[in-house]
Amino acid sequence: MSILDASIARLDGTPATLAELTGGKPALLVNVASKCGLTPQYEGLERIAETYPDLAVVGFPCNQFMGQEPGTAEEIQEFCSTTYGVTFPLTEKIDVNGEGRHEIYSTLTEAADEQGTTGDIQWNFEKFLVDADGNVVQRFGPRTDPEDPAVVGAIQSLLA
Repeated sequence: MSILDASIARLDGTPATLAELTGGKPALLVNVASKCGLTPQYEGLERIAETYPDLAVVGFPCNQFMGQEPGTAEEIQEFCSTTYGVTFPLTEKIDVNGEGRHEIYSTLTEAADEQGTTGDIQWNFEKFLVDADGNVVQRFGPRTDPEDPAVVGAIQSLLA
């Protein structure tokens, strides 16, 4: 089974699969939070989504890191759209680590980041670039800005 077959609800609660959220495109998958020092990365993620229409950006709200995503689905949507102009899809709030880790993240965390580290998500805004078949192409740490040349270069290579 491909990661794209995994079921996950949209932020509004309607059921979907990852394939439906990505629209069959390569994607940048990011665990997100509204009350984190890295939250301004939403701006870069939105610019990536606008600059590369052949790439899907999907945000996965997660409250596992110091309770930095405490809001309801409505509060998260309002914050993201009003504060950062987010138009890319957000999913239901999920766990990315531990026993309740969502199956999408069970697959993603098998990939190594730029330091060769696999396993648990380190913090909010860890990024995974996946191809249209759901294979992880590259993993970027939380502090790596979405518009960092390494991320942009990997996106451009994938879309070429």
